[in-house]
Amino acid sequence: MTFSNDSRWQSFRDAMPVTQKWAYFDHAAVAPLPQATALAIKNWCDQAAHEGDVVWLEWERAVENTRASGARLIGARKEEIALVSNTTHGINLVAEGLAWKPGDNLVVLGNEFPSNLYPWLHQQTKGVEVRVIPVDGVQPDLNRIAEACDERTRLLSISWVSYKTGWRIDPKTLAKIAHDAGALFFLDAIQGMGVFPLDVRDADIDFLAADGHKWMLGPEGAGLFYVKQELLSELHPIGIGWNSVAGRKNFDNIDLTFRDSAARYEGGSQNMPGLIGLGASLDLLLEYGAGPKTSAIGDRVLEVTDYACEKLTSVGAKILASRQGDERSGIVSFQMPGKSPQDLRAAGQKMGVNFSVRGDFARISPHAYNNQADIGRLLETLASVD
Repeated sequence: MTFSNDSRWQSFRDAMPVTQKWAYFDHAAVAPLPQATALAIKNWCDQAAHEGDVVWLEWERAVENTRASGARLIGARKEEIALVSNTTHGINLVAEGLAWKPGDNLVVLGNEFPSNLYPWLHQQTKGVEVRVIPVDGVQPDLNRIAEACDERTRLLSISWVSYKTGWRIDPKTLAKIAHDAGALFFLDAIQGMGVFPLDVRDADIDFLAADGHKWMLGPEGAGLFYVKQELLSELHPIGIGWNSVAGRKNFDNIDLTFRDSAARYEGGSQNMPGLIGLGASLDLLLEYGAGPKTSAIGDRVLEVTDYACEKLTSVGAKILASRQGDERSGIVSFQMPGKSPQDLRAAGQKMGVNFSVRGDFARISPHAYNNQADIGRLLETLASVD
């Protein structure tokens, strides 16, 4: 197969300065910043240095634009979006904010990233049973997940895309499993958000969190948390601060009346440069076709990864990833027989090709701006290791 020669993807590539040096395949770890994002952050730094808080209201408007763009990306209302520091922050808002009772249980997969395990395991101190479902191979067993949910299950938490295997679940199907058991559904969306389409209303998702520093091409420390409007009264705010309350700018009137939106979970002062940068990245993705119903960005990522898998297979790589339909994602883990993934990565660092190692596998995670030449450089790297 070959890539389409749509000029918009060259334009998108031109917006990514990293391409001047690197064949960059590590968006499942930490993404490089688009030029527009870097400029937005630099502009904040310049203003902070020369103006102080004189332009604070301008920054606040930019941060609110980030909230609106995040809502637009997933079909939410902006009142359902909280701006958080990372995915872990969002997970803990749910883990610590729900009113657990001894004897409650929650269900989670065993191959989750630690941030989607530790906050749930911590609830064992409250008498909550944590049911960890093993995953054999790459495909989670939906029947085992459903069987683990019963009348005492309060929550099912799962990642949209596995950080190790790249397996992409259907959030709507998992939400139905949870709701059929009378439980709530939390989606760790960090490995899919910004690329693949997701309509939180249609999928009936209760809670969602994702840091912006992976597929959303934002800086670290700035992310999004979604809570269904109807659940605001059920999810008790934690980390309360001046920014949590309805009269947040009236410091002389102490009134613990929470804001009537997800912003009640934001607590105190925000990472304004990070959130402003994230907003610039979200606007770029939306401009190039990301959205809740369809995503040209997602289609392109699958085109790139399918091509990469074809080329990797042709040189003898063992692929640990599904390349069937909607199970596919932008994450591909692989092994080269007789070659350690650590040696492959070290060679890549010397040759301007960046990817990760997870366990016994090398892992690539290209974005929509990667091209055939990048994959050619990857193959040259693999061939250079004896």
